[in-house]
Amino acid sequence: MTIMAKIMLVEDDQMIAEIYTKKFEAAGFEVVNAVTGKEVLKYALEGNFDLILLDMVLPEMSGMDVLKELRGNTEYKSDLKVVVFSNLNKTEHEVEARKNGANDFIGKTEYSPSELVGVVQRLLNEYEEQKKNKARLNISSEDNASTGKKILFIEDEEIFLEMFGKKLESEGYVVEYAKNGAWGSKLAAEKDFDLIITDMVMPAMGGDEIIKRIRLDETKNNIPIIVLSASLIEEDIKPVRDLGISEFYEKTQLVPSDLARRVKELLN
Repeated sequence: MTIMAKIMLVEDDQMIAEIYTKKFEAAGFEVVNAVTGKEVLKYALEGNFDLILLDMVLPEMSGMDVLKELRGNTEYKSDLKVVVFSNLNKTEHEVEARKNGANDFIGKTEYSPSELVGVVQRLLNEYEEQKKNKARLNISSEDNASTGKKILFIEDEEIFLEMFGKKLESEGYVVEYAKNGAWGSKLAAEKDFDLIITDMVMPAMGGDEIIKRIRLDETKNNIPIIVLSASLIEEDIKPVRDLGISEFYEKTQLVPSDLARRVKELLN
């Protein structure tokens, strides 16, 4: 790493924290140790961190509650990288952590302290490469108005993110993903998108509330919005259409090519 990265190590066992801190500092990292959940939130506001290694079992408030606050509160930067670092069973807790906005999940028993430093370096390199790829797409879009347009996709089911998201990306769109409603609403408020796709039923905030918040913002109330739903019950559809959406689909009956075609119609 050519530039020293600043990380927050969230660990309430001081002996363990000291071991990890020494390993990271020896590799050139700047390390801040947070002991409680409230400290994590305080430090995240006060300093610019490249990554937070977040334990799940903490005094005062759980790591999951900390994660929800980091992703749901607009005071925190939307591009802050949060990696869960926990003894909790990865199989049982990784899905929930990612739904609430975690970038990755590392089990404490997976790696030695020295190995963990290498894993974190690799993740930071990957995040930086992803950032560069998005920037390159944005630059190329200046020469081709039909590609590079930005879409926010708010959906908590991985299968639909994969199926629809990959198709949109293959068509040249820059797609940003949010796996819970609060995080999606935060991204919609902070960033500029050409189109928004949202599921109706989401963790933390429903699709109808997301749409209402977008429409209250005068600078964003003309953004096309496509709504996905697990069912098409007319009594549920009408109030959503009245919010000024562009399209309403039953997602289990929608094929990626049809979604991409409608997106193209709305953006051209």
